[in-house]
Amino acid sequence: MKLSPDLRNATVKVSVLGETDEREAAIDGLEHAKGFIRRELGLRLSNLRFAPDLRFQLDEGVSYSVRVSQLLREAQQEEHNARS
Repeated sequence: MKLSPDLRNATVKVSVLGETDEREAAIDGLEHAKGFIRRELGLRLSNLRFAPDLRFQLDEGVSYSVRVSQLLREAQQEEHNARS
């Protein structure tokens, strides 16, 4: 999560595994629940004057790592098959 200097805005990076439509659906769900999440933050972060406005963003880092791992496994399998 990245907060603005005045603590009024927060960008929340979310990792979601799955196909593109599934990842977009997860972000849509979070956008739909934004008011509830913000209200809960406000209740729990009583030391803040305002609950930050939330912006959800897909974090592609996990998907990238999964893809690299998959490619490495495939390369190892191909190498193993070539030796056999």
